[in-house]
Amino acid sequence: MKSNPIHREIKANIARSGMTLTEVVNKMNLNRSKENQTTIQNISNKITRGTIKYSEVLEIASIINMSIMWCDARKEEVKNV
Repeated sequence: MKSNPIHREIKANIARSGMTLTEVVNKMNLNRSKENQTTIQNISNKITRGTIKYSEVLEIASIINMSIMWCDARKEEVKNV
């Protein structure tokens, strides 16, 4: 199975927030209409396959109190640690 950076990044940030995927999905469903509810399995599968919608990633980021930042990679400075 190929490495999936989307899976690693989303799961790691959920873990860093101190929440579980179950808690995140429950909060997602609080803000959704009945017909747009999702399941833990559905979101987990999308994350694993890398087919999650950008809007869902933004929704997850908001729930775990994070934001997604776009930056110009050509202007990033490389810093040695």
